[in-house]
Amino acid sequence: MRTLCASTLIGEFFVIGFAGLVAMKSEDLSNTTVWTVCGIGMLLSVLLCGMLTRPGGTALGWALQVALVASGFVVPMMFILGLVFGGLWWASVHYGRKIDEAKARWAAQAATDAPAGG
Repeated sequence: MRTLCASTLIGEFFVIGFAGLVAMKSEDLSNTTVWTVCGIGMLLSVLLCGMLTRPGGTALGWALQVALVASGFVVPMMFILGLVFGGLWWASVHYGRKIDEAKARWAAQAATDAPAGG
């Protein structure tokens, strides 16, 4: 699960950065505000890569997905990109867990098939 989720989060890192470039064009927001918010989002996406195996890591990933969709109120295209990355996050978590379960079964099977005392 970790590999799939981390790949999604690294993709989000770049999307958040590019959204910051678009948001800079808004006359309602200062560049400081834009880059503070984007910087926090980018930092969180990278830090979450290392926190995925810890309790609450996946939940924080979901919180980031919600924030990504909500950023559509500033950059409207982010509604679409947020939903796309939300779907990728769901798929990463869902199928990543299935892959982890399959690997555990294969390892258990390999351990029982190994010759004893060799």
